[in-house]
Amino acid sequence: MTMEGGGEVGPRKVHDEDHFEGVEIPETAHLISRDSWFQAAFVLTTGVNSVFVLGYSGTIMVPLGWVPGVLGLIAAAAISLNANVLIAKLHEFGGKRHIRYRDLAGHIYGRKAYSLTWGLQYVNLFMINTGFIILAGEALKAVYVLFRDDHMMKLPYFIAITGFVCALFAIGIPYLSALRVWLGVSTVLSLIYIVIAFVLALRDGLNSPARDYSIPGDKTSKIFSTIGAAANLVFAYNTGMLPEIQATVREPAVKNMLKALYFQFTVGCLPMYAVTFVGYWAYGSSTSSYLLNSTKGPVWVKALANISAFLQTVISLHIFASPMYEYMDTRFGITGSALKVKNLSFRILVRGGYLAINTLVAALLPFLGDFESLTGAISTFPLTFILANHMYLMAMQNKMSSLQKSWHWLNVCFFGCMSVAAAIAALRLIAVDSKTYNLFADL
Repeated sequence: MTMEGGGEVGPRKVHDEDHFEGVEIPETAHLISRDSWFQAAFVLTTGVNSVFVLGYSGTIMVPLGWVPGVLGLIAAAAISLNANVLIAKLHEFGGKRHIRYRDLAGHIYGRKAYSLTWGLQYVNLFMINTGFIILAGEALKAVYVLFRDDHMMKLPYFIAITGFVCALFAIGIPYLSALRVWLGVSTVLSLIYIVIAFVLALRDGLNSPARDYSIPGDKTSKIFSTIGAAANLVFAYNTGMLPEIQATVREPAVKNMLKALYFQFTVGCLPMYAVTFVGYWAYGSSTSSYLLNSTKGPVWVKALANISAFLQTVISLHIFASPMYEYMDTRFGITGSALKVKNLSFRILVRGGYLAINTLVAALLPFLGDFESLTGAISTFPLTFILANHMYLMAMQNKMSSLQKSWHWLNVCFFGCMSVAAAIAALRLIAVDSKTYNLFADL
């Protein structure tokens, strides 16, 4: 592990003293324990207020309606904060810092859980990154259409451009802590497109006749869309990589991470709430899954918002791709200066290849809502809620009352059922969209 002092040590065995199976954990080639809680808070807030917020009016509020939508967002925030606090408190369980989600799972359960957790996390982050590339491509296309709506440039072309730009950024930023000033840039970009979307939607709403807020679809489709929206609710708040973010935080790591989480779930969520609620208020059940497509306003203003959304997405994607970058750098011993020929060549080849695969999948299946729903179902639910509660049970069971144990088991069972239901709903949605759109569709 490359520690604050720069020294490196070999692989270590972690295991619980009583009965957990030992798991060999590789050290990291990336820097850890160097960032303030405030920087970690901005990493979390960048994820919450990424360009995905421009879709929540359509993917959460439209299927749920006013009362369930508002209550669902508030409840999802409270439940997500609780689950993330549990994970944060386990960061130093057993007297060691667990800098990866899979490290913590392996320490508590053993080798099989280590591999399963890594698989779930990889799927989660891969699909989030794919969704980011789709969104950034849509933002670029929206700019093009504003000035030249000749249908010469299709969405897959803009997705390819996005993948290339993301690869350039990934090559230039060696590890998560190195974002630093880019987090400030990301915040400014987020505020630009959120404020513009908010103001344009507010103006449209004030000048429009009464809107229809009824939930679209027949009874069956309403049931499935409601379940899918529930998966989007948890997707909105959770990264699926909290231990990796916490690894960058200075000691005391638990105390500092809790500060970052409280910031994320209070101040950090306000922009998301504002644009989500105003967007739905302005357009009702006809709200687009990309809010800027519904707004009316000066061409240059909408172009600025879309360009900001595109650029912010490049930064956000780097955050969610960083666990894969860390894995590859550690696996092949990429340490030292980021500008060394070997290190630079490695990043061009490996990170460029990884993002090329992301980009290909995004161009093949550009169904944004489907990605959010399926990601929430098969990985966000298990990682954030099922594993979080069960790991906390396993780690702290001797210090819990019967009531506390029952509460955590209730969470495990409830979110297990929700995960299965959401996965079925998401697969149905993909099947329906597959009949509607061709591969490489120009949405």
